[in-house]
Amino acid sequence: MTAPTDFIRADIQAMTAYHVADLPEGFIKLDAMESPYHPFARSPELANAWKDLLAAAPIHLYPNPAASGLQEALRQAFDIPAAAQIALGNGSDELIQFITLLLSKPGATVLGVEPSFVMYKHNTALFGMNYVGMPLNDDFTLNLPAVLAAIEQHNPALTFIAYPNNPTGVCFKREEVETIIRAAKGIVVVDEAYGAFSHDSFLPLAGSVDNLVVMRTVSKIGFAGIRIGYASGSPAVINELAKILPPYNMNQLSLATAKFAMQHVEVINETVLKLKAERERVFAELAKIGAVKAFPSEANFITVRVPDAAVLFDTLKQNKILIKKLHGMHPLLEQCVRLTIGAPEENDAVLAVMRKLYC
Repeated sequence: MTAPTDFIRADIQAMTAYHVADLPEGFIKLDAMESPYHPFARSPELANAWKDLLAAAPIHLYPNPAASGLQEALRQAFDIPAAAQIALGNGSDELIQFITLLLSKPGATVLGVEPSFVMYKHNTALFGMNYVGMPLNDDFTLNLPAVLAAIEQHNPALTFIAYPNNPTGVCFKREEVETIIRAAKGIVVVDEAYGAFSHDSFLPLAGSVDNLVVMRTVSKIGFAGIRIGYASGSPAVINELAKILPPYNMNQLSLATAKFAMQHVEVINETVLKLKAERERVFAELAKIGAVKAFPSEANFITVRVPDAAVLFDTLKQNKILIKKLHGMHPLLEQCVRLTIGAPEENDAVLAVMRKLYC
């Protein structure tokens, strides 16, 4: 007998849904690269102004992202070049999905490095494209000759480079990424989801390099809950992307919050600097634990190889701390975990458990 699910694509039925971990009450959450700080909590004046703004938001009307003023606010806050067009997405996840859809001709190839953000490969499969993943070196740096050979062989319509990379935290050499952009005939997305925590950015080139799209998000800088990402690139590409983005893909409250935040970007910058300093402190403390290897990070997390990732994950969970276990996701991530940088007391709680296990 035919069931309704028989009409669903077999390849989708074979997929596994992206798992979002539950947050039990009283747990420290260091598994998803969220900021530990509410962006307006330290300023009652800002918090009240934000609440008044939300109360006045026209939630009875459909949003018009193009006329929201958020693009210009982002341009001013992050010095996005005038030559670049800006597309807004419901998180950068939506932009990854629709950029992939934009290039999903039969037989087209998407190129990525591995391990990297899982949604690049997921969306490639969703739209029936070919995926080519090139392994990183053992230290999570780019194997540039292999990537260039793959570009020559497969002529990818789309190449994803996370800069810095997730889940490793390593920021590839700029000149190597530039070489990839020059070598590729198709579009290269430089995904700077963690760019605020890095020493470098390709954002100044957005709009002046025809095949470059630079993607960012406000999620990692304190606004994960409002789900806003943005892509900057040449008008020729971004105007085509605009044709397939849903017309009401943002909501009034998120648009108002993001625009308000960009007008007070100094608050965001202060938090970013605090988290970068804390990242360096945690990295230095991890270096004192001889049984573990922490990889240099330019994101708001640190990837660590430990003697037994499952034991550490379970022990931290018993101590009401959630982290991300990477072991099993890719051979290069053997016995690795990812630690989001939290508030100092949260990071100290993680370090205390690790010292007890390994020192």
